[in-house]
Amino acid sequence: MNRIEFIEKIVAAHGVSKAEAGRILETVTSTIVGAVKKGDAVSLVGFGTFKQVARAARSGFNPTSGEKIKIAAQKVPKFVPGTAFKAAIDPKAAKRKADKAAAKPAKNAAAKSAKTAGAKSAKSAGAKTTGAKKK
Repeated sequence: MNRIEFIEKIVAAHGVSKAEAGRILETVTSTIVGAVKKGDAVSLVGFGTFKQVARAARSGFNPTSGEKIKIAAQKVPKFVPGTAFKAAIDPKAAKRKADKAAAKPAKNAAAKSAKTAGAKSAKSAGAKTTGAKKK
């Protein structure tokens, strides 16, 4: 989908003129760009987050000449999709993540209780031997 098609979707959904839809889209995009440029994150719940990240300086490789080059540090924009967006794209992945998250606390609770029980029995065994040494 390109900008014109996007504007046509806004016109169809909201019954505004193409010029007004274009201004609305321009306002949204320029607001996001301006905020990210200042270093602020723009979070649209369920959709995603636009933010600025710092990319460290690194060495690269020029494929035409075969020489190593230094790439300077820079700031780049990044978009992190929200959970609703991810679920809309791949519902199975969202379900797998939910299942994994539900199973994890139960597994951790079982492991924690086993550790606690082991620690308690070790302490009581240590207390018995310590008490025996004192006598």
